[in-house]
Amino acid sequence: MRMYTSLETEIDTLYIVVENNRLSAIYIGEADFLANEDMSLVTAQSENGLLLECVTQLKEYFRGKRNHFNLPIEPKGTNFQIEVWKELADIPFGQTKSYQDIAIAVGRPKAVRAVGQANKANRIPIVIPCHRVIGKNQTLTGYAGSRKEIKNILLTIEGASFIRERN
Repeated sequence: MRMYTSLETEIDTLYIVVENNRLSAIYIGEADFLANEDMSLVTAQSENGLLLECVTQLKEYFRGKRNHFNLPIEPKGTNFQIEVWKELADIPFGQTKSYQDIAIAVGRPKAVRAVGQANKANRIPIVIPCHRVIGKNQTLTGYAGSRKEIKNILLTIEGASFIRERN
């Protein structure tokens, strides 16, 4: 059974989904949640222990009190995506790597765009920190497809070094 709860944050409302006692998705915003979940197969639940723990750890992260998540996760994707996500999980809090760095780390140095697509397909953002992947020139590139402002906020929370865009 898939269960979910929501959490208001400075980046948007997060919709947290668990299944089989594992975190399976975090959606940023209601539109993302509704576009990717079959509402007949997911139940709102505010008392589930894992959902409560996810909310607690995410709140701590946004308050700057947590730099590592300790949650059972179940990312679903291709072998390549899972390999990329494992590399993302190894990027330390407050640090960044480039898409090229990740491509090299997974043994496919020319697969920079594929790394970007794997980041975009990550259904467990923040916990699997795809926001820590930035351009080789230290600039922000798209997050969740195009939402660079989210990446900006998350990296700022972490005190990461990157080139901020001027308005």
